[in-house]
Amino acid sequence: MAQEASQDRMNVAAKCVIYAGGIIGALWVYGLLQEKIMQHPYDGVTFKESEFLVFCNRFFGLWFGLGMALLYKEDWTLKAPLWKYVVVSISNVLATTCQYEALKYVSFPVQMLGKSFKMMPVMLWGIAIGGKRYGMKEWLIALFVTMGVTMFLLTGPIASPSGESTDTTHNSMKGLLLLVLFLALDGITSPMQQLLFERYRTSKYNQIFWVNLVSACVSVGMMTCRGSLFSAFAFCGEHPELLANALELSAAQVTSQFFIYSQVKEFGAVVFAATMNVRQLFSIMTSYITYHHSITALQVLSLCLVFGALFYKSFSGLMAVGDPTVTKSEKTPLMKDAKDPKDEKNMA
Repeated sequence: MAQEASQDRMNVAAKCVIYAGGIIGALWVYGLLQEKIMQHPYDGVTFKESEFLVFCNRFFGLWFGLGMALLYKEDWTLKAPLWKYVVVSISNVLATTCQYEALKYVSFPVQMLGKSFKMMPVMLWGIAIGGKRYGMKEWLIALFVTMGVTMFLLTGPIASPSGESTDTTHNSMKGLLLLVLFLALDGITSPMQQLLFERYRTSKYNQIFWVNLVSACVSVGMMTCRGSLFSAFAFCGEHPELLANALELSAAQVTSQFFIYSQVKEFGAVVFAATMNVRQLFSIMTSYITYHHSITALQVLSLCLVFGALFYKSFSGLMAVGDPTVTKSEKTPLMKDAKDPKDEKNMA
């Protein structure tokens, strides 16, 4: 009996490691490809149509959502008013476009740290919209992360080498403005998706399918309005390597989604948060090594401050899983049953 229990624990641990490795590996590839596509020229010409990459991602994503809905026998038909998906999709597409556009002006490590910077705004949104409350520990962690990111931005080079001008200050300011827009739009998208879960009882893969389907249409509409639809496809025809990289980027994102949903379903949000912290650090380190970005000693110190706070948050969360004072919702996996909307809404 003891041997069987030990074997079961080893199997569970192995599965968790496989999921974590899948997430880190897929998002590592995704990050490197983002940086390559947006910052490095193809035959001397830089690709500029960020919406095309958004379209590729959403096109792959809609098939992923439909396939998983069919696999888990979820209802894939439209459950909420279409116009609400349009609103969610517009904010989603604009947020992702700002994320890609920012890489024209600031380095990938800055983009990654910018996502950590949203911790404080998300908490404030949670208080304003959801009536949430946070303890002193949460506020201190958010404060240290915010201080670390601010210190990183102020104490060393952050501009992308592919900026539109030789003025690195101009490039940095434009890139940071795009990141602020990304954070604002991304902060709006999640609460809107959560409202769809709660009000219309949509399943997670149903929502993935419809949000990606409408987002793909929105991105095509944006390219058509800007007159960049045909030029994007023409660029792919002239530079096949770009099309290959865009497809690899989308495949990496979809692969990461599979591992993310699998890990969250079986091991919960705390383990997923710890995995994402490792992913962030790994992606930043490999970006510096691969693309030879400059970094100062103070920036290294600020990275230690940010990731020290994030890893402490993950460690304390993992330790709290065995604490009987922690609520059941904090300890259990988020998606025990794919058809239970009470669990599904947590994945918004």
